[in-house]
Parts: sequence; structure tokens; C-alpha cells
Amino acid sequence: MDSVTQIVLGAAVGEAVLGKKIGNKAMLLGAIAGTIPDLDVIANRFTDTVTALEIHRGFTHSIVFAVVFGLLFGWLLSLWDRRASLKEWLWFWFLCFFTHPLLDAHTTWGTQLFWPLDIRLEYKNIFVIDPLYTLPFLVFLILAMLQKRGSIKRRKFNNLGLIVSSSYMVLTLITKAITYQKFEKALEEQNIDYLGMITKPSPLNTILWTANVETKDAFLIGDYSFFDTKPIQFFPYPKNHEALGNFGEYNKVQRLIKITKGWYTISEKQDGIYLNDLRFGKISLDPQSDKFAFSFLIENEGDDVKITEEPKEVKEGGKLLSDLWERIKGN
Repeated sequence: MDSVTQIVLGAAVGEAVLGKKIGNKAMLLGAIAGTIPDLDVIANRFTDTVTALEIHRGFTHSIVFAVVFGLLFGWLLSLWDRRASLKEWLWFWFLCFFTHPLLDAHTTWGTQLFWPLDIRLEYKNIFVIDPLYTLPFLVFLILAMLQKRGSIKRRKFNNLGLIVSSSYMVLTLITKAITYQKFEKALEEQNIDYLGMITKPSPLNTILWTANVETKDAFLIGDYSFFDTKPIQFFPYPKNHEALGNFGEYNKVQRLIKITKGWYTISEKQDGIYLNDLRFGKISLDPQSDKFAFSFLIENEGDDVKITEEPKEVKEGGKLLSDLWERIKGN
């Protein structure tokens, strides 16, 4: 999830564990703890694109990290503030670190919770930024912060924030199941034979959902809003994997393909060959658009290849949000 959401979650967890004993400091330290796992983005400055993608939400989003660094931070804080016992400080840091990847596991990118095992949990039931999840959570946290330490109201407001946000997360799992069945039915009615399908919510909401459907030679992309009245339409995007040519033999390219889990297409443009990661959808609702959220330019670089993520433009994001609002209302 986005950093604001993780800060709110960390603060709420911190308050639930140690708010009675150390007051607002529990929220502050919890908020800090909520950002620490995301420091893996520092790898972008020191490694190549593919390695940075492999590291993202890996070790720092694992149980191993939560245990090891929970022990370290818990021990250090127990020396600094003795209002809480060593056990309480250990529990505080472990939960703050552990709930972070648990939340991220619900997004499309997912988390490698069981690192070093090569297993990535990715439930794809909530977008990385969802105001309906974050804002109520934040409001209850602020209300709790304004109450006296140890008061019943403070605990109630904080618990309500955790309950409401968790309930919304359960609701997204239910809506995902409902929309998955809608897509399955549409494919059956249109006599489309397919090899696999993944579904995910569109940006900032859980009303409009998108399906990626794999067929023999192409991927189909369709969307469905709970306000739709017309049948779901699926638009084809040729795999074009053969266009990789010799690039497909390079280790970096093979690793990038592994990251996409096979959900990728190849585009041939004037400036080179692009690998598009379909899991995160497009930057446009226009079926004719070939702008994907994550595209990677592949170029020769000596005896190896250079892979660069295609930059995104602010105006594209603004146009997408405007189009999304209209599409959510129904087709």
C-alpha cells in the first residue's frame, strides 16, 4: 500500500500495543515502523532495474525481517524507555513490521512474506492507493490521538479504525469473488477459450474491476463496473513474444519475464523493443492505447542488455483518473 496508509496502520498497531503505557509515542514510533519495510526502494539507486524489482517487497516484507529486526529494535527501545517491558517492546516492533507486509499482500505486486522461499503472496483485491480504506482509518486514528492516554474513548476510536479498515478489506475480497464470476460468465457466453485469468481493482476504488485473460496467441483485457448494464467487452493484445528475438536468451530478460509471471506482451516501437507487464494494466481506458503502467525498454549494452522502465507522464495520470470516474458510473 502507499506510505500514508502504512503510516496510519503502523500508528494504530503501535497504539493498540503500547498506547496505554507510553501514550502518543506509541503512535509516533508505530508510524515510523510502518515506513521502514519500504526502505527497500533504496535499491533503485544502487542496482539495475531488474534486480531492484526482485528486491522490492522481498526480504524487508518477510516474517524473517519482522522477527530479526523486531528483536533488535525491541531490545534497543527497552533500554531507552523502561515504561514497557522487553517483551512488550519486542511484541510492539514485531507487529508493526509484520502487519505491513500482510497489508501489502493484498495488492497486485504482493509480498515475499516467506522469504527466502520464492513465494509471493498477491491477492489482488485492493489497489495500492484506496481512499475508502485509508481515510476512515485516518479519521479514527486522529480521534483517538485527541483523547487522554489510557482512556476508554481512545481505545475505542483506535479499535474502530482497525475494525472498519479490516472489514473493508474483507469486503474487497467478496467483491473480487463476485466480479471474477462475472468475468467467467462473460467468457463462457462469448465462447472464448482461455488458459488463465487474473482480476484486480482499477486505481483508487473497488467498484471497477479489470480482468486479464490469457489465450493462445493474445491476452484479452476487459473491465466490469457494478453499475454496468451492457455485456463485458474483451479487447485483444497480441503476445508477440517472438519479437524478443535474441533478447530472450539474456539472463536479465529471463528474470524480468519471471517477475511478470508470464503476463507480458512485446511491443516494437521506433526506439526499440518494449516488454509490457500486463499485471498492472494500462495507463488509459482506450482499447487502442498501447501505454501500459509498466513497460521496459530492452537495449543492447556491450555483451549484455540494458533494461529501463519507461517513465510515466503526469498528464497521463490525470487523464486516466478522469476517464476512470466516467467508467465507474457504468457502461
